[in-house]
Amino acid sequence: MIELEGVPELIDPVMVAAFEGWNDAGDAASTAVAHLDREWKGEVFAALDAEDYYDFQVNRPTVWLDGGVRKITWPTTRLSVVRVGGDKPRDLVLVRGIEPSMRWRSFCNELLGFAHELGVELVVIMGALLGDTPHTRPVPVSGVTSDPDLAQRMDLEETKYEGPTGIVGILQEACTHAGVPAVSLWAAVPHYVSQPPNPKATLALLNRLEDLIDVRIPLGELPEDARAWQVGVDQLAAEDSEVAEYVQTLEEARDTAELPEATGEAIAREFERYLRRRDGGPGGAAGGHATTDGGDTGSGAWNPKDNPSGRTWPPKAPRPEAETEAEDEDSSDD
Repeated sequence: MIELEGVPELIDPVMVAAFEGWNDAGDAASTAVAHLDREWKGEVFAALDAEDYYDFQVNRPTVWLDGGVRKITWPTTRLSVVRVGGDKPRDLVLVRGIEPSMRWRSFCNELLGFAHELGVELVVIMGALLGDTPHTRPVPVSGVTSDPDLAQRMDLEETKYEGPTGIVGILQEACTHAGVPAVSLWAAVPHYVSQPPNPKATLALLNRLEDLIDVRIPLGELPEDARAWQVGVDQLAAEDSEVAEYVQTLEEARDTAELPEATGEAIAREFERYLRRRDGGPGGAAGGHATTDGGDTGSGAWNPKDNPSGRTWPPKAPRPEAETEAEDEDSSDD
């Protein structure tokens, strides 16, 4: 029995979910949901029982001190609600946690129980995968769904992927079978610089979410962090001729693949997005778009040059084949 005491009646609610682990390259997706929770001051109203879904030898609990008293935080999945103001207010149900170790069907059914009780109209699941994409170009974000009607209505790709999958794919299919509209947004993270964080990929996911559900998202310091991240990777790449040559190869392949997409309609669509973000609203600065190419590193931004030992450079790094489902969609959607 799901108890939702203290949760007000929601307005046009959308559930936005992300899970740490296999589906979250560079922590881009989980960081995006954490950003929404922080910017809109979300209040946790429910948490799944950790013992039902997690192997604590894989995802260990942490011990911390609270005023001299030792406490334990258990790895789990938590739900919070935030209200987005404006001319058309709506609520977001944020789901953030770790990919479960076991009982995935029960895990999805429990989340869908919350969605049903809260009257959720759409589920958006965010993920990130490692791909052959250069860090110097806009981050590809694919929007996929199993619902052909939803694909046509929201200009998404209907997924045709076959193969291993993670909790993102399982939850999307569970939504489809339950009759709940669901979309997955996948950001492609350069496999040669895969260590977290990746603020540029996080920013790209938030921009795509903004377009998808028609809300203005406050971006805070993310645009500056994304520029600083790219400057840092540029500097590391410049120090190694093999890396620089490899990045150039990726750039040429990407530019060639995208050339047919540079139509008048595509350019007009991007310009409309720019105009929506250039002024007004908490997240409307032009710098909020994920196509930033560099800039001042800023004082508080993360820079990969600070931790060169954590880099993963070419020729190629192993990557999970599972979420090539999003990469398959990249070639046709982005």
